[in-house]
Amino acid sequence: MNWFILVIAGLFEIGWAVGLKYTEGFTRPWPTIATVFSMIISLGLLGVAMKALPMGTAYAIWVGVGAVGTAILGIVLLGESANPLRLLSLGLIVAGIVGLKLATPA
Repeated sequence: MNWFILVIAGLFEIGWAVGLKYTEGFTRPWPTIATVFSMIISLGLLGVAMKALPMGTAYAIWVGVGAVGTAILGIVLLGESANPLRLLSLGLIVAGIVGLKLATPA
């Protein structure tokens, strides 16, 4: 269950990272409220997952899920570069996330 909570925390991290773009420097109220809400949920769920998971593993996976998801949404929503080296690098992050999961006892 803690792994599931950690992935959900990572998804909310994607939400606040992407939300930051839409706040326009925290000048737009509704995107700002949604972004702050996502931050609170993300950090809260990370804290819950860290009760049972190793700190370094949980934090690395949380950041990795957020980084990969944010980069993918940047490509899809904002037309950011999807060059092969960038995609390979994202794949390496995913491989690292999988490796950390496999290397960590349940």
